[in-house]
Amino acid sequence: MSPTFRAFKVRNFRLYASGAIVSNVGTWMQRVAQDWLVLELTHSGTALGIVTGLQFLPALLLGPYAGLVADRFPKRQVLTCTQIAMATVALVLGGLTVSGLVAPWHVYLLALLFGIGTAFDAPARQAFVVEMVGRDELANAVGLNSASFNAARLLGPALAGLLIHWIGTGPVIMINGFTYAAVILSLRLMRVSELHTPKVAARDKGMIRDGMRYLWRRPELMMILVTVFFAGTFGLNFQMTSALMATEVFQKGAGEYGILGSILAIGSLSGALLAARRVRVRARLVIGAALAFGVMAMVSGLMPTYLTYALVLPLVGLTSLTMLTAANATMQLSIEPTMRGRVMALYMTVLMGGTPIGSPLIGWVGQTFGARWSLIVGGALTVIGTIASVVYFSRRRGLSIRPRLLPRPRLEVLPQTELLGEKAISEPDPVLSPAKEPGPRVA
Repeated sequence: MSPTFRAFKVRNFRLYASGAIVSNVGTWMQRVAQDWLVLELTHSGTALGIVTGLQFLPALLLGPYAGLVADRFPKRQVLTCTQIAMATVALVLGGLTVSGLVAPWHVYLLALLFGIGTAFDAPARQAFVVEMVGRDELANAVGLNSASFNAARLLGPALAGLLIHWIGTGPVIMINGFTYAAVILSLRLMRVSELHTPKVAARDKGMIRDGMRYLWRRPELMMILVTVFFAGTFGLNFQMTSALMATEVFQKGAGEYGILGSILAIGSLSGALLAARRVRVRARLVIGAALAFGVMAMVSGLMPTYLTYALVLPLVGLTSLTMLTAANATMQLSIEPTMRGRVMALYMTVLMGGTPIGSPLIGWVGQTFGARWSLIVGGALTVIGTIASVVYFSRRRGLSIRPRLLPRPRLEVLPQTELLGEKAISEPDPVLSPAKEPGPRVA
């Protein structure tokens, strides 16, 4: 089997991946249909930002509790419950739209309810990957999960654009509701005896605070979290920014908007497949990819035509997925199994929880100054936040991170005490893998 797909040798992961690809296609179809529905109802970029913010608000408010649930209960059961909840919300929104009764407040409320399901689903799903494949194949499985998600992004938006034109937004949203059955079926067919299930965390007071303390004592992980926060809050608003660019700048319709999402997914899928081939993941890859992503987001906002904008989008997708897969694998391989649910919940809270702040702000920027500025400002804030994170947390750790162009472009991590003598340490980066934990070293 090709090294890129080695995690597929695990039966439970094959089942999970087959159900996930069906559900992911439906999810992307609903995202496009929901955004188009909001624009049809309100003709407002600000309203679009509010809906996106409401959908991600529960991740900010409930993320730590969702992580506690993931550590306290069997993750397979948690995932089954969240799939049923999200399917119900999708079917209700689709039914209201088909009946012609839908109003903006319906979309706002159901986006919030959908976000609650997502908030509890995300940490359990992230932590469940290592239970299916074990530590040795975790980085590969994370990359393949991202590849599945972005293969769906390649198909889902384009399919949604066509179906919206043919049958309307309501039926497209309802289709997503039915796709969750594929994930539920895959979970039920798994062999429980083959799962690498850790001991369930014992119930105790202050478990959420323990997770936060654990992270705060690891400045190298905090550096990654802050970087992901800025990228997730201000940069990863593709569904909103592409909608604004397609409608306001290039005067295009639903079909062309859907195609932009598929073009973006070409780069994202490439980034995910490259991530699946990596055996080791380094912290400097997260930082370098975040900086490249911020720059490419700004460049995309300056593109003069629909065609040139579309040509830049694969690079935006490549850099963003490289950052996210590297950050995800680094976090999971660097934490204790009994803390995995809580830490990954905090990670997902940081990644998605900033969206209620960033999406309305970026939507307002696009509405006030023009859609191009939503990309330029979002990319610039990502770059600034990444640099600030590196400067602060590397000093806490006693490290200095600086770029090198020769013999190849890279970031070097050096102890500050060695900078005076210009003694460079290039291999390996002295971060991220606690000596007491077994498994692959993550630098």
